[in-house]
Amino acid sequence: RYQSCYYKRKGDGYPVVFLHGFGEDHRIWDTRMSMGENFMCIYPDFPGCGLSTALQGEWTIEGMADYVISILDQEGIEEAMVLGHSMGGYVALALADLYPERITALGLIHSTAYADDAQKIENRLKSIRLIEGNGKEVFLKAMIPNLYSEASRARIPALVQQHLTYALEISSEVLIQYYKVMIIRPDRTSVLQHTKVPVLFVIGTDDAAVPYDQSIQQSSLPNVANVEVFQGIGHTSMNECPDQLLTILNKFCKNALNLKKM
Repeated sequence: RYQSCYYKRKGDGYPVVFLHGFGEDHRIWDTRMSMGENFMCIYPDFPGCGLSTALQGEWTIEGMADYVISILDQEGIEEAMVLGHSMGGYVALALADLYPERITALGLIHSTAYADDAQKIENRLKSIRLIEGNGKEVFLKAMIPNLYSEASRARIPALVQQHLTYALEISSEVLIQYYKVMIIRPDRTSVLQHTKVPVLFVIGTDDAAVPYDQSIQQSSLPNVANVEVFQGIGHTSMNECPDQLLTILNKFCKNALNLKKM
């Protein structure tokens, strides 16, 4: 199923996997989210994104979780912490659901365990029709800036443009497949309720993709939850406030490691 699976690795410590979102590749993380020598950071490109080839056969969130497991197996890693942005968070939740013995901490960065509601599904179907009718350029030029708060768009236009440039490298067919994958994914709030590992929620008050109220609501589900709210930030804190996010991720992973040793 995987002709070419690309991932980057930095550091030699405890493994932490960074999963990118829709319309992204590993570069959304690895340019700013390196955690020094404390952790071995692994940044995969999902199939059809960055330097990984598209999947053969059926595409599902569960299949993407298997894809991440194949990377861990390749590296001889038995367990890891997983941090997922947006769609990457859906995959992180699937990993915690299907392979709980291999996940020791879970981070949802602007992501949600709830399934798409009727309005969200309709919005995704409209996006698919837009890509099919007008091509990915029209769609992505509208979508990518909306992943940032209004203030961020004015403050870091070059980073928004870079994000768009990377997104445009992904084929229309792959973008459509990922929308279909997200539409059919199941609700995984029960994973948050039953997980025994610490869970981090990173929330932007100005996130247009994951409603603030929904993010706060789900953060009450796990036994051990860390909630970090960024004021005036949208859906992409790794570009909007990278230093603050890196500090939070480092602290969360260090605390999770200490909990594991207890």
